[in-house]
Amino acid sequence: MKKPSVGRKSKASANQVKNREFAVIAYLFVGLFLILIGYFAYFQVYKSEDFINSPYNTRQNTFAEHVVRGEILSSDRKVLAQTLVGEDGGETRYYPYGSMFAHAVGYDSNGRSGIESFGNFTLLRSHAFFLEQVINGIQDKKNQGDSIVTTLDYGLQETAYEALGSSRGAVVALEPATGKILAMVSKPDFDPNSVATEWESIISDTEGENSVLVNRATQGLYPPGSTFKILTTLEYLRENPDYQNYSYECMGSIPVDKTEIHCYGNAVHGAEGLEESFAKSCNTSYANIGLGLNKKAFAKLCEGMLFGQSLPTPYPSSPSSFVLDGESGPDEVAQTAIGQGETLVTPMHMAMITAAIANDGMLMRPFVIDHTENYKGVTVRNYHGSEYGALLSADEAAKLKEFMSLVVSQGTGSALSGQAYQAAGKTGSAEFSNVKGESHAWFTGYASTEEKGTIAVTVIVENGGAGSAVAVPIAKQVFDRYFSP
Repeated sequence: MKKPSVGRKSKASANQVKNREFAVIAYLFVGLFLILIGYFAYFQVYKSEDFINSPYNTRQNTFAEHVVRGEILSSDRKVLAQTLVGEDGGETRYYPYGSMFAHAVGYDSNGRSGIESFGNFTLLRSHAFFLEQVINGIQDKKNQGDSIVTTLDYGLQETAYEALGSSRGAVVALEPATGKILAMVSKPDFDPNSVATEWESIISDTEGENSVLVNRATQGLYPPGSTFKILTTLEYLRENPDYQNYSYECMGSIPVDKTEIHCYGNAVHGAEGLEESFAKSCNTSYANIGLGLNKKAFAKLCEGMLFGQSLPTPYPSSPSSFVLDGESGPDEVAQTAIGQGETLVTPMHMAMITAAIANDGMLMRPFVIDHTENYKGVTVRNYHGSEYGALLSADEAAKLKEFMSLVVSQGTGSALSGQAYQAAGKTGSAEFSNVKGESHAWFTGYASTEEKGTIAVTVIVENGGAGSAVAVPIAKQVFDRYFSP
């Protein structure tokens, strides 16, 4: 009988181990290769445009050597920006409506802003018919760039622009259900047609109150005044399920620490509950409410409402500020509760909060590009609204809607009552200096009809005084235009 060969079996086992190791390494490399291919495909489909369209990508300008910059259109197909080509081949960027869309559309000279900036890549690429591009290449001709069709409503923009008049300030109109930016006006403004020739004068006051390049809708920071009582009310509702039992006797002023808080115009509101306090915008009642709130919980609520964060919008924005914390003193707490103190907010931010309330608590990301198309009108890409997230619950939104409706039916927004649409909102008069009577006029609210749905509008007029007297009429003009037959 032959004895088994131990050496041969050991060698076979060693070979099996080596083969297994080679197989593991081979599978590992194949897996990594597949992951790399997968990421490359993902990058090409989903991320490449973001990188190419980055304002930091200086190679974008090379596209202009082969493509005539495309048009920017309103939702109703008004041409907001186009490139005029002369007989000598010279190109001039032209804005038919001048300063009306200055901050929304932007400019394309001495740098870029607005849609001209974040839509730059789209405007500089062409989806003209393939053979047409080949022939143009042979003839050394440029292709026509794609067009951007925006969500901006020409009629609303025109109305908001004219309603704001010569005042400094901003108007924002959003569609709560989708996030569409329907109108965005900022003043003082500039004519994008003359940016190149007037650049020195335009930038001479970049830090002053008349800086025309600042988009006050997204970058202007203001004390929110009584519009902030929307958030103070929400925190009170969260802490006090029995909020209907709240009562207060307004005497027109209330001492807090070393200061005294007055109602606007030294009004005396008398006995009132929470709803009446909100509708009449009673400062003393809300100072009283603020002193009883949990400061840490209030700060957490405001953090959830996007304070201290960049807003999810295509336009550059300034983070709103809320500085209340557990160490804040009574005066700071009371001032914060009525929208004064160190709290600052942008009009776009207030519009987004209002839109979320109107949309049952869900915030839709604001967007301004509806779709892109080639120069013959064939759609290249559609854009749709997307959910950012719930800023508050549907029940909380419903309660705030009731409060904001009372502002129109019984309070400081009564100019919006009795219309063909149902309106709700909150007025504000935000003091910004120690000079008596100097205050910004605010209104933020929404309006609805069954036929046209809902629109949210926020207005601020710098040094405008009372929101009820100055900001509400501007918002009313926008609502009237939107819901007109």
